[in-house]
Amino acid sequence: MTTVAVYQCPLCDYRVDTEAGDQAEGFSPGFDWDAEVPEDWFCPDCGVRDKVDFDKVS
Repeated sequence: MTTVAVYQCPLCDYRVDTEAGDQAEGFSPGFDWDAEVPEDWFCPDCGVRDKVDFDKVS
């Protein structure tokens, strides 16, 4: 079961909503953050953060 959540870059505030997805990054609506986002995925806006640095905000 996929948990709906929003993750935010701590530097530039870019947000990824797992319910809405992010077509530009290849994430379909309802994607699983833990299973589908590679560990070395970085912020598409500022490029300096890895997945592990993103904060779960909801």
